[in-house]
Amino acid sequence: MPEITEKELPPSIKPLWLKALSAVQTSNLTYGISLLQAVLKESPGFLEGRKMLRKCEFQVAGNTKKKAGLFGMSGGGMGIMKLQGQAKKDPAGTIPLIEKELEKDPYNDQANDLLFDICLKLELYETAAFALETVRKGNPENAKLLHKLAEFYLSRELPLVASEVYNDIIKHHPTDGTAIKGSKDASARASMQKQKWDENADMRSLMKNSSEFEELEKASRTGLTREQLEERRDKIIEKYNLDPNHLATVKDLAGIYEQLEDWHNAHTFFSWAHSLSNGDVALATKASAMKDKSVETDMRQLEAAVAADPDNEELKATLEARKAERLAEQVQETQRRVDQNPTDPQLRFELGTALFKAGDYSASIPHLQQATRNPHIRTKVLLTLARAFRAKGMFDLAIKQLADALADLISMDNTKKEVLYEKGLIHAEVNDKPAALDCFKQIYEVDYGYRDVAERVESSYS
Repeated sequence: MPEITEKELPPSIKPLWLKALSAVQTSNLTYGISLLQAVLKESPGFLEGRKMLRKCEFQVAGNTKKKAGLFGMSGGGMGIMKLQGQAKKDPAGTIPLIEKELEKDPYNDQANDLLFDICLKLELYETAAFALETVRKGNPENAKLLHKLAEFYLSRELPLVASEVYNDIIKHHPTDGTAIKGSKDASARASMQKQKWDENADMRSLMKNSSEFEELEKASRTGLTREQLEERRDKIIEKYNLDPNHLATVKDLAGIYEQLEDWHNAHTFFSWAHSLSNGDVALATKASAMKDKSVETDMRQLEAAVAADPDNEELKATLEARKAERLAEQVQETQRRVDQNPTDPQLRFELGTALFKAGDYSASIPHLQQATRNPHIRTKVLLTLARAFRAKGMFDLAIKQLADALADLISMDNTKKEVLYEKGLIHAEVNDKPAALDCFKQIYEVDYGYRDVAERVESSYS
Protein backbone atom coordinates (compact mmCIF):
# COMPACT_ATOMS: atom_id res chain seq x y z
CA MET A 1 0.00 0.00 0.00
CA PRO A 2 1.71 3.21 -1.15
CA GLU A 3 1.73 6.56 0.62
CA ILE A 4 0.17 9.25 -1.56
CA THR A 5 0.10 13.02 -1.88
CA GLU A 6 -2.89 15.33 -2.37
CA LYS A 7 -2.42 15.17 -6.16
CA GLU A 8 -2.65 11.38 -6.02
CA LEU A 9 -5.98 11.27 -4.17
CA PRO A 10 -8.67 9.35 -6.10
CA PRO A 11 -11.09 11.67 -7.94
CA SER A 12 -13.97 10.40 -5.81
CA ILE A 13 -12.19 11.45 -2.60
CA LYS A 14 -10.94 14.90 -3.62
CA PRO A 15 -14.31 16.68 -3.06
CA LEU A 16 -14.42 15.22 0.46
CA TRP A 17 -10.87 16.45 1.08
CA LEU A 18 -11.77 19.96 -0.11
CA LYS A 19 -14.80 19.99 2.22
CA ALA A 20 -12.53 18.96 5.09
CA LEU A 21 -10.10 21.78 4.28
CA SER A 22 -12.97 24.26 4.22
CA ALA A 23 -14.29 23.02 7.57
CA VAL A 24 -10.87 23.32 9.18
CA GLN A 25 -10.31 26.80 7.76
CA THR A 26 -13.63 27.98 9.24
CA SER A 27 -12.72 26.37 12.62
CA ASN A 28 -15.52 23.81 12.33
CA LEU A 29 -13.10 21.25 13.72
CA THR A 30 -15.54 18.56 14.80
CA TYR A 31 -17.04 18.39 11.30
CA GLY A 32 -13.54 18.57 9.81
CA ILE A 33 -12.43 15.59 11.89
CA SER A 34 -15.35 13.47 10.67
CA LEU A 35 -14.59 14.39 7.04
CA LEU A 36 -10.86 13.70 7.42
CA GLN A 37 -11.57 10.30 8.95
CA ALA A 38 -13.75 9.49 5.94
CA VAL A 39 -10.96 10.55 3.57
CA LEU A 40 -8.41 8.42 5.40
CA LYS A 41 -10.71 5.42 5.52
CA GLU A 42 -10.61 5.34 1.72
CA SER A 43 -6.99 6.53 1.39
CA PRO A 44 -5.04 5.38 4.48
CA GLY A 45 -1.74 6.29 2.82
CA PHE A 46 -2.63 10.00 2.63
CA LEU A 47 -0.18 11.25 5.27
CA GLU A 48 -0.93 14.95 4.79
CA GLY A 49 -4.57 14.27 5.66
CA ARG A 50 -3.61 12.28 8.76
CA LYS A 51 -1.34 15.05 9.98
CA MET A 52 -4.16 17.57 9.56
CA LEU A 53 -6.56 15.24 11.36
CA ARG A 54 -4.19 14.99 14.30
CA LYS A 55 -3.79 18.77 14.50
CA CYS A 56 -7.57 19.17 14.68
CA GLU A 57 -7.79 16.49 17.37
CA PHE A 58 -5.10 18.21 19.44
CA GLN A 59 -7.09 21.43 19.35
CA VAL A 60 -10.41 19.78 20.20
CA ALA A 61 -9.07 17.43 22.89
CA GLY A 62 -6.84 20.08 24.50
CA ASN A 63 -5.99 19.10 28.08
CA THR A 64 -9.37 17.48 28.75
CA LYS A 65 -8.90 14.31 30.76
CA LYS A 66 -11.24 11.39 30.15
CA LYS A 67 -11.78 8.49 32.46
CA ALA A 68 -10.74 5.14 31.13
CA GLY A 69 -12.99 2.13 31.19
CA LEU A 70 -12.58 -1.51 30.28
CA PHE A 71 -9.40 -2.24 28.30
CA GLY A 72 -8.23 1.34 28.76
CA MET A 73 -10.96 2.75 26.50
CA SER A 74 -12.12 6.33 26.72
CA GLY A 75 -15.84 5.68 27.11
CA GLY A 76 -17.22 2.91 24.81
CA GLY A 77 -15.80 1.47 21.60
CA MET A 78 -13.88 -1.75 21.14
CA GLY A 79 -10.82 -0.67 23.07
CA ILE A 80 -7.18 -1.03 22.12
CA MET A 81 -6.76 -4.57 23.40
CA LYS A 82 -9.52 -5.89 21.11
CA LEU A 83 -8.18 -3.83 18.23
CA GLN A 84 -4.81 -5.55 18.63
CA GLY A 85 -6.49 -8.88 17.91
CA GLN A 86 -8.45 -7.49 14.98
CA ALA A 87 -5.31 -5.94 13.48
CA LYS A 88 -3.85 -9.40 12.95
CA LYS A 89 -6.81 -10.36 10.74
CA ASP A 90 -7.48 -7.07 8.98
CA PRO A 91 -4.66 -4.52 9.40
CA ALA A 92 -5.99 -1.91 6.96
CA GLY A 93 -9.55 -2.24 8.24
CA THR A 94 -8.41 -1.63 11.80
CA ILE A 95 -6.85 1.76 11.08
CA PRO A 96 -10.19 3.70 11.03
CA LEU A 97 -11.10 2.14 14.38
CA ILE A 98 -7.76 3.23 15.82
CA GLU A 99 -8.46 6.74 14.55
CA LYS A 100 -11.74 6.76 16.49
CA GLU A 101 -9.74 6.04 19.66
CA LEU A 102 -7.22 8.74 18.80
CA GLU A 103 -10.03 11.22 18.29
CA LYS A 104 -10.66 11.00 22.05
CA ASP A 105 -6.99 11.02 23.01
CA PRO A 106 -4.59 11.82 20.14
CA TYR A 107 -1.53 11.16 22.33
CA ASN A 108 -2.72 7.68 23.38
CA ASP A 109 0.43 5.57 23.60
CA GLN A 110 -1.17 2.19 22.91
CA ALA A 111 -3.23 3.44 19.97
CA ASN A 112 -0.26 5.15 18.32
CA ASP A 113 1.92 2.10 18.94
CA LEU A 114 -0.67 -0.14 17.27
CA LEU A 115 -0.97 2.31 14.37
CA PHE A 116 2.81 2.16 13.97
CA ASP A 117 2.84 -1.65 13.86
CA ILE A 118 0.04 -1.80 11.30
CA CYS A 119 1.55 0.86 9.05
CA LEU A 120 4.87 -0.97 9.17
CA LYS A 121 3.16 -4.13 7.88
CA LEU A 122 1.44 -2.12 5.15
CA GLU A 123 4.76 -0.46 4.23
CA LEU A 124 3.40 2.99 5.11
CA TYR A 125 6.72 3.94 6.62
CA GLU A 126 6.24 7.70 6.93
CA THR A 127 2.84 7.20 8.54
CA ALA A 128 4.37 4.67 10.94
CA ALA A 129 7.02 7.21 11.96
CA PHE A 130 4.34 9.88 12.39
CA ALA A 131 2.46 7.63 14.85
CA LEU A 132 5.43 7.32 17.20
CA GLU A 133 6.48 10.93 16.63
CA THR A 134 3.08 11.81 18.10
CA VAL A 135 4.04 9.88 21.25
CA ARG A 136 7.43 11.59 21.24
CA LYS A 137 5.67 14.95 21.20
CA GLY A 138 2.94 14.16 23.72
CA ASN A 139 4.70 11.77 26.07
CA PRO A 140 8.46 12.07 25.59
CA GLU A 141 9.05 10.17 28.85
CA ASN A 142 7.83 6.92 27.24
CA ALA A 143 11.30 5.45 26.76
CA LYS A 144 10.00 2.13 25.42
CA LEU A 145 8.23 3.65 22.41
CA LEU A 146 10.97 6.22 21.79
CA HIS A 147 13.51 3.37 21.65
CA LYS A 148 11.21 1.69 19.14
CA LEU A 149 11.12 4.89 17.07
CA ALA A 150 14.90 5.27 17.14
CA GLU A 151 15.39 1.66 16.04
CA PHE A 152 12.92 2.26 13.19
CA TYR A 153 14.91 5.27 11.98
CA LEU A 154 18.11 3.23 12.10
CA SER A 155 16.46 0.50 10.02
CA ARG A 156 15.52 3.18 7.48
CA GLU A 157 19.12 4.43 7.34
CA LEU A 158 18.27 7.68 9.15
CA PRO A 159 20.91 7.63 11.92
CA LEU A 160 20.90 11.40 12.47
CA VAL A 161 17.17 11.41 13.28
CA ALA A 162 17.65 8.31 15.44
CA SER A 163 20.36 10.14 17.38
CA GLU A 164 17.94 13.00 18.07
CA VAL A 165 15.36 10.53 19.43
CA TYR A 166 17.97 8.90 21.67
CA ASN A 167 18.94 12.35 22.97
CA ASP A 168 15.30 12.99 23.84
CA ILE A 169 15.25 9.76 25.84
CA ILE A 170 18.39 10.80 27.71
CA LYS A 171 16.78 14.13 28.68
CA HIS A 172 14.13 12.26 30.66
CA HIS A 173 16.15 9.14 31.54
CA PRO A 174 19.75 10.34 31.95
CA THR A 175 20.95 6.93 33.15
CA ASP A 176 19.50 4.97 30.20
CA GLY A 177 22.65 3.20 29.05
CA THR A 178 21.06 1.84 25.88
CA ALA A 179 19.99 5.33 24.80
CA ILE A 180 23.39 6.81 25.60
CA LYS A 181 25.14 4.13 23.56
CA GLY A 182 22.51 4.41 20.84
CA SER A 183 23.02 8.14 20.53
CA LYS A 184 26.77 7.71 20.24
CA ASP A 185 26.51 4.91 17.67
CA ALA A 186 23.84 6.70 15.63
CA SER A 187 25.90 9.89 15.54
CA ALA A 188 28.89 7.91 14.32
CA ARG A 189 26.78 6.29 11.60
CA ALA A 190 25.42 9.68 10.57
CA SER A 191 28.95 11.03 10.30
CA MET A 192 30.00 8.10 8.18
CA GLN A 193 26.91 8.48 6.03
CA LYS A 194 27.62 12.17 5.51
CA GLN A 195 31.13 11.41 4.32
CA LYS A 196 29.76 8.67 2.06
CA TRP A 197 32.00 6.07 3.64
CA ASP A 198 29.36 3.44 3.03
CA GLU A 199 29.57 4.08 -0.72
CA ASN A 200 33.34 3.95 -0.82
CA ALA A 201 34.36 0.50 -1.95
CA ASP A 202 37.94 1.17 -0.93
CA MET A 203 37.18 2.29 2.63
CA ARG A 204 40.44 0.93 3.92
CA SER A 205 42.32 3.55 1.91
CA LEU A 206 40.75 6.25 4.05
CA MET A 207 42.64 4.89 7.02
CA LYS A 208 46.33 5.26 7.71
CA ASN A 209 46.64 1.51 7.76
CA SER A 210 44.43 -1.54 7.60
CA SER A 211 44.93 -2.43 11.27
CA GLU A 212 43.39 0.92 12.26
CA PHE A 213 40.37 0.10 10.08
CA GLU A 214 40.03 -3.33 11.63
CA GLU A 215 40.06 -1.79 15.10
CA LEU A 216 37.34 0.74 14.20
CA GLU A 217 35.26 -1.93 12.50
CA LYS A 218 35.55 -4.18 15.50
CA ALA A 219 34.67 -1.36 17.89
CA SER A 220 31.47 -0.62 15.97
CA ARG A 221 30.12 -4.15 16.22
CA THR A 222 27.29 -4.99 18.56
CA GLY A 223 26.62 -8.26 20.33
CA LEU A 224 30.25 -9.14 20.99
CA THR A 225 30.90 -12.14 23.19
CA ARG A 226 32.41 -11.64 26.62
CA GLU A 227 35.68 -13.07 25.35
CA GLN A 228 35.75 -10.54 22.50
CA LEU A 229 34.94 -7.70 24.89
CA GLU A 230 37.74 -8.75 27.20
CA GLU A 231 40.12 -8.87 24.23
CA ARG A 232 39.15 -5.31 23.31
CA ARG A 233 39.50 -4.23 26.93
CA ASP A 234 43.05 -5.53 27.08
CA LYS A 235 44.00 -3.68 23.88
CA ILE A 236 42.51 -0.43 25.13
CA ILE A 237 44.32 -0.84 28.44
CA GLU A 238 47.59 -0.99 26.47
CA LYS A 239 46.71 2.33 24.82
CA TYR A 240 45.67 3.78 28.17
CA ASN A 241 48.99 2.84 29.78
CA LEU A 242 50.81 4.75 27.03
CA ASP A 243 48.72 7.89 27.64
CA PRO A 244 46.36 7.87 30.66
CA ASN A 245 45.21 11.41 29.81
CA HIS A 246 43.85 10.65 26.34
CA LEU A 247 40.11 11.33 26.70
CA ALA A 248 38.90 9.11 23.84
CA THR A 249 40.84 6.13 25.16
CA VAL A 250 39.53 6.65 28.70
CA LYS A 251 35.95 6.87 27.41
CA ASP A 252 36.43 3.71 25.34
CA LEU A 253 37.79 1.87 28.36
CA ALA A 254 34.92 3.07 30.53
CA GLY A 255 32.43 1.91 27.87
CA ILE A 256 34.02 -1.53 27.66
CA TYR A 257 33.86 -1.95 31.44
CA GLU A 258 30.18 -0.94 31.27
CA GLN A 259 29.50 -3.61 28.63
CA LEU A 260 31.32 -6.13 30.81
CA GLU A 261 29.13 -5.00 33.73
CA ASP A 262 32.25 -4.24 35.73
CA TRP A 263 30.50 -1.32 37.40
CA HIS A 264 33.30 -0.33 39.77
CA ASN A 265 35.87 0.09 36.99
CA ALA A 266 33.24 1.71 34.75
CA HIS A 267 32.61 4.28 37.49
CA THR A 268 36.33 4.88 37.94
CA PHE A 269 37.01 5.53 34.26
CA PHE A 270 33.84 7.52 33.54
CA SER A 271 34.80 9.73 36.50
CA TRP A 272 38.31 10.12 35.12
CA ALA A 273 36.90 10.91 31.66
CA HIS A 274 34.68 13.56 33.25
CA SER A 275 37.73 15.15 34.87
CA LEU A 276 39.63 15.14 31.57
CA SER A 277 36.65 16.61 29.68
CA ASN A 278 36.48 19.79 31.73
CA GLY A 279 33.05 19.00 33.12
CA ASP A 280 31.13 17.09 30.41
CA VAL A 281 27.66 16.68 31.98
CA ALA A 282 26.92 13.47 30.07
CA LEU A 283 30.07 11.84 31.46
CA ALA A 284 29.18 12.99 34.98
CA THR A 285 25.77 11.40 34.55
CA LYS A 286 27.35 8.16 33.34
CA ALA A 287 29.77 8.11 36.24
CA SER A 288 26.90 8.59 38.67
CA ALA A 289 24.92 5.80 37.02
CA MET A 290 27.87 3.42 37.19
CA LYS A 291 28.35 4.26 40.86
CA ASP A 292 24.70 3.44 41.52
CA LYS A 293 25.05 0.11 39.71
CA SER A 294 28.20 -0.80 41.61
CA VAL A 295 26.51 -0.04 44.93
CA GLU A 296 23.42 -2.03 43.91
CA THR A 297 25.61 -4.98 42.91
CA ASP A 298 27.46 -4.89 46.23
CA MET A 299 24.11 -4.70 48.04
CA ARG A 300 22.71 -7.70 46.19
CA GLN A 301 25.84 -9.70 46.97
CA LEU A 302 25.53 -8.79 50.63
CA GLU A 303 21.83 -9.72 50.64
CA ALA A 304 22.68 -13.05 49.02
CA ALA A 305 25.30 -13.68 51.67
CA VAL A 306 22.75 -12.96 54.41
CA ALA A 307 20.20 -15.27 52.74
CA ALA A 308 22.82 -18.03 52.56
CA ASP A 309 23.78 -17.56 56.22
CA PRO A 310 20.63 -16.24 57.99
CA ASP A 311 22.03 -16.80 61.47
CA ASN A 312 25.04 -14.59 60.89
CA GLU A 313 24.18 -11.52 62.97
CA GLU A 314 27.32 -9.70 61.93
CA LEU A 315 26.37 -9.98 58.25
CA LYS A 316 22.84 -8.80 59.04
CA ALA A 317 24.13 -5.78 60.90
CA THR A 318 26.50 -4.97 58.03
CA LEU A 319 23.62 -5.16 55.56
CA GLU A 320 21.37 -2.87 57.62
CA ALA A 321 24.19 -0.39 58.13
CA ARG A 322 24.95 -0.40 54.40
CA LYS A 323 21.30 0.20 53.54
CA ALA A 324 21.13 3.15 55.91
CA GLU A 325 24.39 4.49 54.53
CA ARG A 326 23.09 4.12 50.97
CA LEU A 327 19.90 6.02 51.74
CA ALA A 328 21.92 8.82 53.33
CA GLU A 329 24.19 8.95 50.27
CA GLN A 330 21.20 9.20 47.95
CA VAL A 331 19.71 12.06 49.95
CA GLN A 332 23.03 13.88 49.99
CA GLU A 333 23.63 13.40 46.26
CA THR A 334 20.13 14.42 45.18
CA GLN A 335 20.24 17.42 47.50
CA ARG A 336 23.50 18.49 45.86
CA ARG A 337 21.90 18.29 42.41
CA VAL A 338 18.89 20.32 43.54
CA ASP A 339 21.17 22.97 45.02
CA GLN A 340 22.87 23.25 41.63
CA ASN A 341 19.58 23.49 39.73
CA PRO A 342 16.69 24.24 42.13
CA THR A 343 14.11 24.84 39.37
CA ASP A 344 14.36 21.38 37.78
CA PRO A 345 11.23 19.33 38.69
CA GLN A 346 12.97 16.05 37.82
CA LEU A 347 15.70 16.73 40.39
CA ARG A 348 13.06 17.73 42.94
CA PHE A 349 11.34 14.40 42.33
CA GLU A 350 14.58 12.49 42.83
CA LEU A 351 15.28 14.33 46.09
CA GLY A 352 11.70 13.85 47.30
CA THR A 353 11.89 10.14 46.50
CA ALA A 354 15.23 9.76 48.30
CA LEU A 355 13.85 11.50 51.39
CA PHE A 356 10.74 9.32 51.28
CA LYS A 357 12.82 6.14 51.11
CA ALA A 358 14.90 7.42 53.99
CA GLY A 359 11.71 7.78 56.05
CA ASP A 360 11.74 11.58 56.19
CA TYR A 361 8.20 11.94 54.87
CA SER A 362 7.62 15.52 55.95
CA ALA A 363 10.79 16.70 54.21
CA SER A 364 9.92 14.79 51.03
CA ILE A 365 6.48 16.40 50.55
CA PRO A 366 7.46 19.96 49.49
CA HIS A 367 9.95 18.64 46.93
CA LEU A 368 7.39 16.24 45.49
CA GLN A 369 4.80 19.00 45.33
CA GLN A 370 7.18 21.14 43.29
CA ALA A 371 7.91 18.20 41.00
CA THR A 372 4.25 17.95 39.94
CA ARG A 373 4.96 20.88 37.60
CA ASN A 374 6.54 18.47 35.12
CA PRO A 375 3.65 16.79 33.25
CA HIS A 376 5.89 13.96 32.04
CA ILE A 377 6.59 12.65 35.54
CA ARG A 378 3.41 13.91 37.22
CA THR A 379 1.86 10.46 37.70
CA LYS A 380 4.96 9.02 39.37
CA VAL A 381 5.26 12.11 41.54
CA LEU A 382 1.63 11.93 42.68
CA LEU A 383 2.01 8.24 43.49
CA THR A 384 5.05 8.88 45.68
CA LEU A 385 3.37 11.92 47.25
CA ALA A 386 0.33 9.77 48.10
CA ARG A 387 2.59 7.23 49.77
CA ALA A 388 4.21 9.98 51.81
CA PHE A 389 0.81 11.22 53.00
CA ARG A 390 -0.23 7.63 53.74
CA ALA A 391 2.91 7.09 55.81
CA LYS A 392 1.96 10.17 57.86
CA GLY A 393 -1.58 8.87 58.36
CA MET A 394 -3.08 11.61 56.15
CA PHE A 395 -5.26 9.22 54.19
CA ASP A 396 -7.65 11.77 52.70
CA LEU A 397 -4.77 13.69 51.14
CA ALA A 398 -3.21 10.46 49.91
CA ILE A 399 -6.46 9.46 48.18
CA LYS A 400 -6.71 12.94 46.62
CA GLN A 401 -3.25 12.58 45.00
CA LEU A 402 -4.14 9.20 43.56
CA ALA A 403 -7.47 10.48 42.23
CA ASP A 404 -5.59 13.31 40.48
CA ALA A 405 -3.17 10.78 39.02
CA LEU A 406 -6.02 8.61 37.70
CA ALA A 407 -7.59 11.64 36.01
CA ASP A 408 -4.43 11.91 33.91
CA LEU A 409 -4.40 8.24 32.90
CA ILE A 410 -6.30 6.83 29.95
CA SER A 411 -5.02 3.34 29.17
CA MET A 412 -5.07 0.56 31.73
CA ASP A 413 -1.31 0.08 31.70
CA ASN A 414 0.94 -1.01 34.56
CA THR A 415 1.15 2.55 35.89
CA LYS A 416 -2.61 2.87 36.17
CA LYS A 417 -2.84 -0.55 37.82
CA GLU A 418 -0.26 0.49 40.40
CA VAL A 419 -2.10 3.73 41.17
CA LEU A 420 -5.46 1.92 41.47
CA TYR A 421 -3.93 -0.77 43.67
CA GLU A 422 -2.38 1.80 46.00
CA LYS A 423 -5.69 3.68 46.19
CA GLY A 424 -7.51 0.43 46.95
CA LEU A 425 -5.09 -0.36 49.78
CA ILE A 426 -5.66 3.05 51.38
CA HIS A 427 -9.44 2.73 51.11
CA ALA A 428 -9.16 -0.69 52.75
CA GLU A 429 -6.95 0.76 55.47
CA VAL A 430 -9.61 3.33 56.39
CA ASN A 431 -12.29 0.61 56.17
CA ASP A 432 -13.97 2.00 53.05
CA LYS A 433 -14.59 -1.43 51.58
CA PRO A 434 -16.83 -0.41 48.62
CA ALA A 435 -14.27 2.13 47.36
CA ALA A 436 -11.42 -0.34 47.83
CA LEU A 437 -13.32 -3.06 45.98
CA ASP A 438 -14.08 -0.68 43.11
CA CYS A 439 -10.34 -0.05 42.62
CA PHE A 440 -9.48 -3.73 42.72
CA LYS A 441 -12.32 -4.63 40.35
CA GLN A 442 -11.06 -2.21 37.71
CA ILE A 443 -7.75 -4.07 37.71
CA TYR A 444 -9.44 -7.48 37.91
CA GLU A 445 -11.43 -6.73 34.72
CA VAL A 446 -8.27 -6.51 32.63
CA ASP A 447 -5.57 -8.39 34.56
CA TYR A 448 -6.69 -11.36 36.64
CA GLY A 449 -3.15 -12.15 37.75
CA TYR A 450 -2.16 -8.72 39.04
CA ARG A 451 -0.82 -9.13 42.59
CA ASP A 452 -3.64 -10.34 44.88
CA VAL A 453 -6.59 -8.54 43.24
CA ALA A 454 -8.27 -11.82 42.21
CA GLU A 455 -8.29 -13.02 45.82
CA ARG A 456 -9.56 -9.65 47.08
CA VAL A 457 -12.33 -9.39 44.49
CA GLU A 458 -13.50 -13.00 44.58
CA SER A 459 -13.54 -13.13 48.38
CA SER A 460 -15.99 -10.22 48.38
CA TYR A 461 -18.58 -12.49 46.72
CA SER A 462 -18.28 -15.19 49.36
